[in-house]
This record gives sequence, structure tokens and C-alpha cells, in this order.
Amino acid sequence: MTSDGPVPRSPVSPTASPLDRPQIMSQRWEDLTFVHWRVDPTLVAPLLPRGTAPDLFDGATYVGLVPFRLADAGVARGPAVPWLGTFAETNVRLYSVDATGRRGVVFRSLDASRLAVVVAARVGFALPYTWSRMRIERTASTITYTSARRVPGPRGAGGRIVVEPGARIDQPDPLAQFLTARWGLHTRHLGRLLFVPNEHEPWPLHHARLVHLDDSLVAAAGFPGLVDRAPDSVLWSPGVRTVFGMPQGAARDA
Repeated sequence: MTSDGPVPRSPVSPTASPLDRPQIMSQRWEDLTFVHWRVDPTLVAPLLPRGTAPDLFDGATYVGLVPFRLADAGVARGPAVPWLGTFAETNVRLYSVDATGRRGVVFRSLDASRLAVVVAARVGFALPYTWSRMRIERTASTITYTSARRVPGPRGAGGRIVVEPGARIDQPDPLAQFLTARWGLHTRHLGRLLFVPNEHEPWPLHHARLVHLDDSLVAAAGFPGLVDRAPDSVLWSPGVRTVFGMPQGAARDA
């Protein structure tokens, strides 16, 4: 499937469909900042899993840099795992759609500060997690995210993001919904395209001002020079509680 494949033109739904399969994990996402750049779909298509294409908004797709705190993660319907289930994370992500119309995200990288989580996610789901030194700091008006990659490299990739959250957005516009209301992820594992669905309440979104950006993760993910221009969208959210369902498979040669 290429960027010329079937791409839904209907708006992204701000609400998730109830999971129709067993829950495999739960977690809370806190203090998220969504920084996005509009890009040509032809730059993204070669980086997506076979069987998916770039999801489009007004003829373009987007690259997202999303730092946040993952908290109280638990397996299946079990309780949160102490210490190990709470950590800082930053991901670089793309927007995908498959032949059945399932819209999701594709992670180019996920930097996390828990080595055990990195190993488990790479082995279990073939997700490109990396182990990094990370910190999230809050003041009365700003949130600062810092990271420096350990392994696998490039060693030291990361940077510093400072954002100032603003007023609550009562009715997110279609672009904000397209960038944030994504109800699953695409990945390929053992030769198969997988879609891992998730469910949570609608995002509580806020306007945000990007105070400072020093980042090399986006370049390491395949987009050199992109962060040198101003982002096209900056949003912030206090967070949501989410649950993930069992992966949905597709044909091995999709």
C-alpha cells in the first residue's frame, strides 16, 4: 500500500470505539505536549510499515514530537506496577491508515527512562523504544522536558523542550482532533501488520506556547532540518487514562 492507497476523508472521531477484545494493559498519560509539523506525504510513506499509507489532512500529513509522563501502567486489568510503571517518555510519531480504513499512529522512536520497559516493548511488539535519561520539571507557568539517549543510538540524541500551557480549548478544531484523537497504533511484528487499539475519554486540550525547542530526536527519526522551522501546531493536555486491547492482525503479505 502506498500514499496513493485508500485514505479516509471523514473527520477523525474525537471519541474512541469501545474495545471489542481483551484488555492487555492500562496506563495514564500526563502532561503531554503535542508539537507538530506539516510535511509532504511522500517523505513519510517510505517510513511506514508495509500495508499502511500516510493519513492525510488537507493533502498533507504530519510529524509529531510528543513528550509526556506515562504513569501507573498495569498489565491486563491488574493494578499499577510500582515505580516501573511510571516514567518520562518522548515519542516521534507519524499518522497512518491501512487498507481496512483503520487510522492510527506509527512510532519512529519512543524514548523512555525505564530500561525494562524498553526491552519488553521491543521484544513483544517490535516498537522502536530506546533507553534515555529523561526529566520533567514544572514551574507555575511552564513545563520543561529534557532527554539524552543512552542505547540504542544515536547516543545523546534528545534535547530540551519548554512549553507554556494556555487556555482550555472548548471545541477542538478538525486538525487538533486529527493529531490527537488516534485510537490505535500500527506496527509490523514477525512479518505481520498489527493494529493495537486503545480507548480513553476525549482529550482535554489546551492552547500552548512553545518557549524553547532544542531537539535532535526528529532528525534521528528521519527528518533532518524539520525542527529548524516553526511547528504548525502546539497543544498541551493534562492527560487521560487509557486502556489497550489485544492486537488485531492482518495478512502476512499485506
